[in-house]
Order: sequence, then C-alpha cells, then structure tokens
Amino acid sequence: MREGGYGRLLRVDPVVVDAVLAATLAGVTVVYAFQAYGAQYRAQGWRPFDAWAIGLTLLVHLPLVARRRAPWAVFLLSCGGLLVYTAARYQPSVNPWAPLLACYTVIVHRPARANAAAAVTTGVWMVSGVAADMSPALALTQSAICVGTVWYFATGMRNLSERNAQLAELTERLRQEQALRARHAVVEERVRIARELHDVVAHHLSALAVQAGLADYVFASDPAAARAALTSIGATSRVALEEMRGLLQVLRLAPETSSEEDRLYHSAPGLDRLEELVERTRAAGVAVEVTVRGRARPLPAGADLCAFRLVQEALTNVIKHGGRPVTASVDLEYGADRLTGLVADDGRDGGSGVPGSGLGLIGMRERVKLYGGSVEAGPRPGGGFEVAFSIPFPVSGA
Repeated sequence: MREGGYGRLLRVDPVVVDAVLAATLAGVTVVYAFQAYGAQYRAQGWRPFDAWAIGLTLLVHLPLVARRRAPWAVFLLSCGGLLVYTAARYQPSVNPWAPLLACYTVIVHRPARANAAAAVTTGVWMVSGVAADMSPALALTQSAICVGTVWYFATGMRNLSERNAQLAELTERLRQEQALRARHAVVEERVRIARELHDVVAHHLSALAVQAGLADYVFASDPAAARAALTSIGATSRVALEEMRGLLQVLRLAPETSSEEDRLYHSAPGLDRLEELVERTRAAGVAVEVTVRGRARPLPAGADLCAFRLVQEALTNVIKHGGRPVTASVDLEYGADRLTGLVADDGRDGGSGVPGSGLGLIGMRERVKLYGGSVEAGPRPGGGFEVAFSIPFPVSGA
C-alpha cells in the first residue's frame, strides 16, 4: 500500500473516536457499578444500581459523542445527569469522570465559557463528594484539584492548537508569497526577453527597410509593379518597426533606474562575447575553463542571445553561491541542429541550491522555453552545481 493509503487509514473521523470513547466509558462504568455494588454499598444505604441508574449513567456519558460539535450542550447534559443521579441516592463515585471530560472539551473549544464550565464542574463534584459523606472542605479540595488539573491540560492543549493554527496560516502566507515571487520572476524575465527580442527583431527590420529603400532607389529598370512592391515593403517594415517600438517601449526601464546589469542586457549580446563574460568571471575570483566542440558558427540572433544568457546566469550563480576557491567549466557543443551546453562548478554551496527553487533558474527555463529548448539544473554527485541546456536552431542557420 502506498504511503497515502496509510495516511488515509490514520485519519479517523473525530466523531467516530468520540463515539467509541463515550460507549467505552459508559460500558466500563455500568460494569464497574454492578461489580462494585455489594454488601458494602447496601450497608451504606445506597439505592441498588437498577435500570434507572443505568439510564442516568448513559445520560451522563453518551452525549460525549457530540462533545466537539456542541461542547456546552454536552457539558450541561452530562453535569445535569450526574446531579440527578446523585440526588436519587445512587452511589456517587460511579459517574464523576464524564463531566470532567466535558469540562475539558469546553475549555479547549469554547474559551469564553471556560470559567463557567470550571465553576459548574467544581460545584457538581462538591455535591457528589458531600453526598458520599465527605466533609465540605475535603470535597472542595478534591474538586479544586481535579478541575485544576483538567484546566491545566485543557489550556495547554488550546494554546497548542492556536499556535498550530497560526503556524498553518503563516505557512500558507509564505507559500503564497513564494508563489507570488516566482510569478514576479517569470514576468520580469519575460519582460527582459521581450526587450531583447525587440532589439533583435528591430535590427532585422531596420536592415529590411534600408534594403527596400535602396532597391526602390536604384532598381529603375524594373517594372512599376516591382517598384511599387518594394516601396510597399519598405513602408510596411518601417511602420511595423515603429509600432513595435511604441508597443514595447513601456517594457523598458527608465535610464536613471537601470542598473549596470540592465544596461548590459540592452546590447543584446551573443556567444561572440563569451570570452568577455569569462574574463569578468575570472576577475571575480572564479577560475573558468571553456571548451568548444563541433564547428562553431553564428547562430540565429534569438538562440545566440538565449545561449549567452544561460551561461551568464550560471556563472553568476557560481560567483554568488559557489564559495571560495571555486572553479567552473563551460562546455559548448555545436551539433547539426542544436547547441548543447554544460556549466559546472565545484563550489561548496551547490550553486543555486535546490533544483528549480531559485528565481534565476525560473528565468532560465522561461527563456529557453521560448526557443523550444530545455534546461536542467541541480547539485552534482561529487559536489558543486551544474546547469545543462539544449537549444535547437534551424539547419539553415548553420
């Protein structure tokens, strides 16, 4: 059986537990009363434990089935049954425990009525004690000790329940905050990607507009229809460029609020700047080795930018979390239709920690998903951390 199956078996309905408890207490009390009733009780003048006594005993105990759903009503029924039982001159030491349990339940679940429940229970116990030929002082002492013990454990349980409820609420708030931070990281990364894609696509559209305008200017020997088509291409590309700039302008950070890292993102770098990135990482105290396999060649602008950002994020994590001293390696392999990479380190802290938990890793996955690739990150078996990615690109881009 799976672990969840055991968990379901252990989660018993509290009503079932209370029903078993009430039935057990009632049964044990009745059996005890029949066995204990003998010459000693008859000599003391108690009434025989007859059918009425059994009925009153059940009245004292069986309401405990509903003690969690209606604590105050159950408490009053149990105490009332004990008072009637005692007033009828049945042996009073038989039924005093159920009202204590009912009082415990009221203190735990109805704190506003805790004082009243304690006072009523003390009075009922005193009546039973005096009926059993105790002195009032001894009956009061016994009642105070028993009710005080119940009060101590009940308030402790209530405080524990309240702390557990507060802890559950704080845990839920933390979960919601973490989910909000994760969503914020996704949105932030998508904004950054959109900004970079704007730079990439704008470059190509600008080139298209220039070429179309030049063709329109020099291609005088072509038919008028071709010239009109070229003119339309130039005009349409320029309009598209302006519309894209206007649409995505709101995604850019203001220059005065942009950090140095944000300004670096504006330049839309690629793997041609990998050596520069590696040198900066080495200057930060991380020894980096770069290995390139396959025939290195220019990639499509988007895939090139994506690969650079993945390596940059991985090396940034090494600097932040790897400890000192630490070494890292960057392995790139150019395949026929995809670029695969592995950035690994031997740092003490395992890079970003638990796989998938860092906001940087969320950004990596959002970025590579845009290009149909994949990325995996996690601790290395021998220590350290690694990030492996794969980015497909068209064969024509080779």
